[in-house]
Amino acid sequence: MTGISGAVAARAQQVADAFTDVTGVALDVRVLLTGRAAMLGLRPPGRISAGGATHLFRSLDGRWCALTLSRPDDIAAVPALVRADSVDADPWQAVETWAAGTDASAIAERARWLGLPVAVLGEAPAAGPRRGALGRKGIPRALAGVVVADLSSMWAGPLCGQLLRQAGATVIKVESAARPDGTRSGPPRFFDWMNHGKLSYAVDFTDTDALAALLGVADVVIEASRPAALARRGLGPDAPTPRTGRVWVRITGHGTVGEQAHRVAFGDDAAVSGGLVVNRSATPAFVGDAIADPLTGLHAAHAVAAAVGHGGGELIEFAMSAVAAMYAPLASVGAEVDAVAPAPTPPGPALGADNDAVLRLIAGRRPC
Repeated sequence: MTGISGAVAARAQQVADAFTDVTGVALDVRVLLTGRAAMLGLRPPGRISAGGATHLFRSLDGRWCALTLSRPDDIAAVPALVRADSVDADPWQAVETWAAGTDASAIAERARWLGLPVAVLGEAPAAGPRRGALGRKGIPRALAGVVVADLSSMWAGPLCGQLLRQAGATVIKVESAARPDGTRSGPPRFFDWMNHGKLSYAVDFTDTDALAALLGVADVVIEASRPAALARRGLGPDAPTPRTGRVWVRITGHGTVGEQAHRVAFGDDAAVSGGLVVNRSATPAFVGDAIADPLTGLHAAHAVAAAVGHGGGELIEFAMSAVAAMYAPLASVGAEVDAVAPAPTPPGPALGADNDAVLRLIAGRRPC
């Protein structure tokens, strides 16, 4: 069981085929959507996500909510969430007991105030990417030779970067030396799958000059942090020296406007926010494994490839919850697809292994 319907897979395959039309790189969405679960032997999802970090539970007013506790800080915040001095080693009983006596809106408000990834089922409307002009358009081109600065981590952004790399782009994985991509500390096969073939550039994110130098020569930037994270360092889409034809793709959990811009999200809770669940015995269950991540990464890769092919000069913003909502009506249509593991890949780059090569690339691309 994957929890992914044939209709969801078919819709995603249409996007994959459109990417193929632009780049010539053939994709099997079954691998993209089910590959991590297959390679890691993750359990079929139910009210607990395949990876185990996100739970679905009912609120006092009968609505369903999802909460992700994947980071140590998330677990440490549970006593404050449930208004208790302390909780047991397993925090979920305390969360579900508290939620059963609390309306969904109050659950969401308190969790968001504490910076926790939370969702109320079906709260997010379906929406395509937000697009805006970014500098001057350039000459339409293929991805071969395009330089991509991939500032993302985990899954959606790195998948976008990996697909662009397969289409011929030079992808530079940018990580903080102090806080590298969290998937480095997880199963190596998943990190390798997402990041093999990329150059690794480790940099102190307080070194704005170093980051600005890279962003100033990049043709494509992949950003997957909350919008203010780079902007407060003076490194948002409008800040680097304008480069003709640049495409900047921004991936967030819930968007970049108002309160939504400050919300944290992971793939499973973002999917619940978009209503992408399957009903089993009148109870919602998760669809796939953090499915909003690979769906968003696929859509973002296609959007970037198409934008570069039209001359670029665009800011493209994807909200994972809005992408998931586009697939929600298809969640129970058709038989579930089989899980397909990806083929073995070379190892991903060691942290900072390509710093010298990246510095040479930056020097060679700076205007004379």
